Amino acid sequence: MTPALAPALTGTQKVAIVLMQMSPENASKVMAHFSESEAEEVAAEIVRLSRVDAGVSEQVIAEFHEIAVSGRRTTRGGRDLAVGLLESSFGPDRAAGVMDRLASTMAGKSFEFLDSVDASQLLTLLDGELPETVALVLAHLRPAKASEVMAGLGEAQAIDVAQALATMGSATPEAVTIIAESLKARTSTAVPSGRKQAEVMGGIQPLVDIINRSDIATERTVLDGLQERDPELAEEVRSKMLTFADIVKLERRDVQQILRGIDAGVLARAMKGAAAPVLEAINSNVSDRNREILQSEIAAVGPVRASEVQEARASIVRTIRELEASGDITVRRGEEDDLVY
Repeated sequence: MTPALAPALTGTQKVAIVLMQMSPENASKVMAHFSESEAEEVAAEIVRLSRVDAGVSEQVIAEFHEIAVSGRRTTRGGRDLAVGLLESSFGPDRAAGVMDRLASTMAGKSFEFLDSVDASQLLTLLDGELPETVALVLAHLRPAKASEVMAGLGEAQAIDVAQALATMGSATPEAVTIIAESLKARTSTAVPSGRKQAEVMGGIQPLVDIINRSDIATERTVLDGLQERDPELAEEVRSKMLTFADIVKLERRDVQQILRGIDAGVLARAMKGAAAPVLEAINSNVSDRNREILQSEIAAVGPVRASEVQEARASIVRTIRELEASGDITVRRGEEDDLVY
């Protein structure tokens, strides 16, 4: 970076540069006057800038006319500085919340160029990569696209990747940058080199988000494979997934909305062998006329294969997921507290 580039800096970047040149004590006093959203924006720039050339920092300081300039300045930013300033200004708890939100907003930036690459091309790009590398890439993709990629992997590879994703800790900015740049070069996508990003976490939830958007075959392959390798991990994943039985956790109006869009034959197969509370949740939320139609369908289909029941339930779960994603209904997970009025 050269002095000529300084005028292109945003106001927030200039504030970040000034704070980066101050002592942590004085910088935290300044940041304490910001709102939490302002502090979050400044902290993001401190993390992104990491280092600022001496000439640029001198130019920024000159604009403020408030800080005496002495000697050569090669300013250092980074995550540690941002965390320290936030903790000094807002306390550890609020600082952690700001950094969590910051990590979420910055996550995936290195892989934004993949938004225009379809799943089949991604599979070609990732062919031959280690499961840990594929898992890191999937963690940065939108869940819907990641599930398409997961579905295109071979059975053994899908299980390897799922396990790597579920057990993955934080990825260093360097690792993210290296992998992103390698993929970028292979796609020949002309995207400017990004700055170092905040840590990106893998874990159970990204895997759950991917599986929840996968077809039933991929879901079964991944979960069955995890069950063989690590039963406790598989159980933890299952406990966080949306299932057909979760219909009992919904408000009556939400159940009614779901049932209105489901074919009676599909619902009849899904109800085969279901637990009593699930059957009650369905039967109590349809009209008398529709209940008669449903009972007729159940009697008409007779015995059905377990795979057909699973497919019918998966179809209903996909409907629930779509309605939840659009905000039309709310699903209360098992670990969430009841509402208090």
